[in-house]
Amino acid sequence: MAPERLTHLRNVAIVAHVDHGKTTLVDALLRQSGLLKGSGEATERVMDSFFLERERGITILAKNTAVTYRGVKINILDTPGHHDFGGEVERTLTMAQGIVLLVDAAEGCLPQTRFVLEKGLARHLPVIVVINKIDRKDARAAEVLDEAYDLFIDLGADDSQIDFPVLYANGRAGLCARRLEDAAGATDLKPLFEAILEHIPPPIDRREEPFRLLVSNLGWDDYVGRLMLGRIESGSVRTGQVVYVLGDAGRVQPGKVMRLYTYNGLTRTETESASCGDIVSVAGIQEVTIGDTLVTDAQVPALPRVRVDEPTLAMNFYVNTSPFAGRDGTFVTSRNLRTRLEREALANVALHVSPIEGGEGYRVVGRGELQLAILAETMIREGYELMLSRPEVVTREIDGKLHEPVELLTIDCPDTVLGTLTEVLGRRKGRLIDMSRTRGRARLTFRIPTRGLIGFHSDFLTETRGEGLMSTAFDGWIPWLGPIVLSRNGSLVADREGETVAYGLFHLQARGTLFVGPGVPVYEGMVVGEHTRKNDLNINCTRGRKLTNLRAAGKDENIILTPARELSIESAIEFVGENEFVELTPKAIRVRKKFLPANMRSKDIRRGRKDDKDRDDDETD
Repeated sequence: MAPERLTHLRNVAIVAHVDHGKTTLVDALLRQSGLLKGSGEATERVMDSFFLERERGITILAKNTAVTYRGVKINILDTPGHHDFGGEVERTLTMAQGIVLLVDAAEGCLPQTRFVLEKGLARHLPVIVVINKIDRKDARAAEVLDEAYDLFIDLGADDSQIDFPVLYANGRAGLCARRLEDAAGATDLKPLFEAILEHIPPPIDRREEPFRLLVSNLGWDDYVGRLMLGRIESGSVRTGQVVYVLGDAGRVQPGKVMRLYTYNGLTRTETESASCGDIVSVAGIQEVTIGDTLVTDAQVPALPRVRVDEPTLAMNFYVNTSPFAGRDGTFVTSRNLRTRLEREALANVALHVSPIEGGEGYRVVGRGELQLAILAETMIREGYELMLSRPEVVTREIDGKLHEPVELLTIDCPDTVLGTLTEVLGRRKGRLIDMSRTRGRARLTFRIPTRGLIGFHSDFLTETRGEGLMSTAFDGWIPWLGPIVLSRNGSLVADREGETVAYGLFHLQARGTLFVGPGVPVYEGMVVGEHTRKNDLNINCTRGRKLTNLRAAGKDENIILTPARELSIESAIEFVGENEFVELTPKAIRVRKKFLPANMRSKDIRRGRKDDKDRDDDETD
């Protein structure tokens, strides 16, 4: 006998590769359900409420909303598309009973499409495939659908999973159709609403069973404190009820439900009670982590914890110790840094934070450079000052051998740069595994160690003149491939404290690319540019013109400065060397040497050469 289901409810996650239109489609669903009025910036990408999401045009945090269609409440979970935020996707899927997979009608199935689909199939979630952006001039919807079938087969989908419904949509215009030939006459997203009701199963009615809720996300409210977000798996809960937190290692902690919230549209609504299938936020318990289970009976077994793929890239976070420390920020102490990073690790299961031996700083391990850069930028916007080391990959020992993470890199670029990119990636230990060409563009797929991608993005933009697209996805672990030798120019390093002068910078332009313009405060050991040669060069960028009472014809020079190269957090992270730090404050992004005095840097270079020789000897042995 089939179990009874809660037909008034659906929980669905919308997943896709980055920039394939998830958030825009959610906007259209909200608008057509009557929850959004009008048009314009205020009603576009409304789910991207985090300030960096709106600035960068990407989704960083998973969020949920709810709409009502034909009397059925549909909880919609919007997820990030970038692989660095895959942890958000994985924990969001624990709340869903089905997924809507968006695929760009021109770009087709890309690495993150594979990642999110693999996670959905592993949880045996039914899938609705939506071929989006069919209005693009280079759309190839039929070919993309074939790619989707091939991807399902490649991921080992069973017969029921491969028999998925297909819709063709223009998310920005808010229309879709079940057949491609009908898309021209489509007027709304009604076919998608109908497909969700038809193919996404309602939650099983477990209201009579003991209460259990898996904590899938954490939030904070200035009035009620810690918020725990999750889907009620069974039973019901009400405000004022005593609950227990079942943590890892057998931890059991009592608490009380002080506030209970459900979601309706974009608003969080307080309610007195909620039951099986509802997605709710619970306030009242402070000591809780993602993956814990809330129960009303401490004897009830906990639900399986949220497990995400292990992070692969590490970066050290330090307190700012430069001569300019404390000038811009509000939070400048080691205690401030520790508290903030621990709070981030509590809310993000894809990040691991641990103190560095000696108490110098904290090692933060995440999915990629973008994730760590987003964390750093968020912190400086909040008033923190900090320093970052060069990223390094996380390694592990498997069967007595050293292994490193490997990525699938997909590149879409003009076919005129094929040779150059293949050569560049070959030096980075990349191996070409697939290539296709069409209409003057090429798509390349490489398998490349994660450390081979550190600093690659800037080179990629330069080689493709900004016309290329690249995306990556974690692809497991491989034996260590040996050293990657990359040529890197040295740094132009300020040799004294002061303020830069146009006259001095003008005479230093031939030495390399400057990061600073005139009137910028500098200190000894601060990197002010990139040298044209491989070695570092100490320079005086505060030198002004010597004034005399004698003037001769032809002695005055026109001082014309090339605009300085402005560093972003990502570009600074890519540039920084092993003996350098990125210094971040709310008002400045700087690169500095690990040891500021020139004589200390010379000793560090000699020590580094000895360490490299010892390491090479060990590898030879």
